[in-house]
Amino acid sequence: MKIDGRSLHIEYRPIAALTADPKNPRTHSQRQIGQIAESISEFGFVNPVLVDENGQIIAGHGRIAAAKLIGQGEVPTIALKGLTARQKKALLVADNKIALNAGWDDDLLVEILGEIVLDTEFDLGAIGFETAEVDLLLDRPPKTDPADVFDEPDGGAQSVSRLGDLWVLGEHRLLCGNALELNDLERLMAGSSAQMVLTDPPFNVKIDGHVSGRGTGHAEFAMASGEMSKVEFTTFLTTAFRNLARYSVGGAVVMAFMDWRHMGEMLAAGEAAFTDLINLCVWNKTNGGMGSLYRSKHELIFVFKSGKSPHLNNVELGKHGRYRANVWDYAGANSFGRHRGEDLEDHPTVKPIAMIADAIKDC
Repeated sequence: MKIDGRSLHIEYRPIAALTADPKNPRTHSQRQIGQIAESISEFGFVNPVLVDENGQIIAGHGRIAAAKLIGQGEVPTIALKGLTARQKKALLVADNKIALNAGWDDDLLVEILGEIVLDTEFDLGAIGFETAEVDLLLDRPPKTDPADVFDEPDGGAQSVSRLGDLWVLGEHRLLCGNALELNDLERLMAGSSAQMVLTDPPFNVKIDGHVSGRGTGHAEFAMASGEMSKVEFTTFLTTAFRNLARYSVGGAVVMAFMDWRHMGEMLAAGEAAFTDLINLCVWNKTNGGMGSLYRSKHELIFVFKSGKSPHLNNVELGKHGRYRANVWDYAGANSFGRHRGEDLEDHPTVKPIAMIADAIKDC
């Protein structure tokens, strides 16, 4: 039965004056209710609740639960009068089911999400997407390979950055400084706190003959290049880690690379600066490097949590189709390909960009 000529009026009503349909078949997880709450907080209550003439909810049970979660006392409603009991039940189902039958134009969705994520302050929960879902969509191969249009810098250009230089690169900041100095961290962070840290401290081994073959021309690190005792190296790492913890949010994940020789120092420094060791990852390289008995084919990544708050988890055991384990299989510097020589000139323990990008997306 169709009802024509009905005019709709929005009326704000106290939530306490509304009653839920006891036979509502639609379920709402706490996660989804939280997402609805985030959306209401961001955009306002823009989708009125549908009720009958007696104030019983026909459509909007999830929105009511979200409003209660954020302490909202009243909500906009539209009273639908004259519906039969059968029509009310049918509308309850239709309101939920028909929306689920829609699809996405993936290209347009990626374009819109790409614009949204440029705002680093915007919470993706307000649009119902998990960070991992957005990462998977944005990671789709572009139709045009950027390598085809990228202008490589002049290889003969001279370095111009010196200690103390701060580079502002759009939303990013890059400081040529010292991680042992709190003033440098304060200047870099400019009042912000890190949600995730990924660091590659020197391993306190000589570059020549250990990290790379003898006579390759790599300069030794300015500090922790084999000259420190075990106690000194532990103090070195502890100082840096405590500085990182100071400028990180509660629950921040801190990942730090280290070789097998200094596992003890890493664990001691991590215990002094962070709350928990939440995992140990292994970078499994394609080929072995230097080694006195066995050739080193891996590096360790110690994964700490700073503070007592829960850490973010954008993997969730592959819930969104992104499988991650604590063994990372990526090519090492001795098998990077045609740019291997250039990469090794930049840094003796250079890391593949894809590995770092994946680690950042994890949390």
